Amino acid sequence: MITIKPISFSKLKEKLSLPKPWDTIIIFLLNILITVPAFLIAHQNLIELNWVYNLDRIILFILILGIIQLILQLLKTIIILCIFIYILTLIYGTLFGNYGFQRVYEDYRYMIYAMSENPKPQDLIISKLLPFPNKSKIIDAVDFTNPKVRNFALYATTKHFKEIKKSNNRTLIQCFAVFKEIKNNWNYVNDPKGREYIAYASESLQHFSGDCDDHAILMAASIKAIGGTPRIIHTGGHMYPEMLIGNKNDLETAIYLIKEVLFKKESKNQQIHYHIDERGQTWLNLDYTANYPGGPFMKEEILGELTFN
Repeated sequence: MITIKPISFSKLKEKLSLPKPWDTIIIFLLNILITVPAFLIAHQNLIELNWVYNLDRIILFILILGIIQLILQLLKTIIILCIFIYILTLIYGTLFGNYGFQRVYEDYRYMIYAMSENPKPQDLIISKLLPFPNKSKIIDAVDFTNPKVRNFALYATTKHFKEIKKSNNRTLIQCFAVFKEIKNNWNYVNDPKGREYIAYASESLQHFSGDCDDHAILMAASIKAIGGTPRIIHTGGHMYPEMLIGNKNDLETAIYLIKEVLFKKESKNQQIHYHIDERGQTWLNLDYTANYPGGPFMKEEILGELTFN
């Protein structure tokens, strides 16, 4: 009969610990790996104090780093078990959840880039605006359910940026693909003299031609057709489309994608232009005069807005 001797707790800790100086090295590396996602979560959920040089975030990172270092030092006798649990958690998140190795890496890149850019909004849209001109006609013209509009938007997403790993930014990247396709083909043509002609989005697809309101309608319909949320801004003598990006963290992601991945050449040394509404949501400029999403505003005066939720 075979008998199994129970392993004492002290012997178990000895087996799960590492010899010096490897324990110190492994603890430091593990601390960095844990601190990055922990800091990202804190960064995304805590209010920024907007201190100079992002000192509030630097202090937050150091604080988290110190706390985790202290915890790992207390657990250093079972450090191998800690490493195993950490890797297992990320593997599970990669295979079945929303937060794994790729998400940690992407979020870290977006955060570092956005903190270095420190973007500022150009304007704050207030809720009390003037009535939107030709509102009912424009709503009808944004015929995003028309098969021609839907098929065009799908075509744009297969032509541009298909090779980019989309992860959780699929809709954002695909909307940027729509912007690129319309921008590359749009031909500005005035309305008939003395008459305001409002073309349906499906109509503008025939020649990719029209004035600013026709462009805004086509852009809004195409973005809406693939799951984005567009709106049209009225400035008095001009109309242009904007796209809902989301909160500050979503803006950080959008800025990184525009300036470092998708429109790197067009946006080099350029500023990203956007509005923040009364609910704190960010809207990116998609005017036909812009060479990249978030290009300069043609006119900053805002008299009305029409949102397509």
